[in-house]
Amino acid sequence: MVLDKKDFLDLPKNSIKRFAWGGTVGFYFTKADGTILALKGVCSHMECNVDYKPAEKRFYCPCHQGWFDENGKNIQGPPPKPLEIFVITEEGEKLIIAKKGSS
Repeated sequence: MVLDKKDFLDLPKNSIKRFAWGGTVGFYFTKADGTILALKGVCSHMECNVDYKPAEKRFYCPCHQGWFDENGKNIQGPPPKPLEIFVITEEGEKLIIAKKGSS
């Protein structure tokens, strides 16, 4: 996935910006400490879309009350695995978002 870097430069801390990841949603996420992550916004339990809850600094799946910490780790409810984390690479004015292990 190729994104325009300028669309993501001023993202406030503790917030997300959605992007299309195939037929699902991805999140470009700036954690409260300024760390940047890209995650697949789909629960590992039943593939429901998750959302970010800034007040709790956690991701939530409303289908079966699943919770993930701000690093995408499954911490409560039925999700059996963490959220999928993507690799972010910068190339000039572009952000390249890719699955781990892909080139």
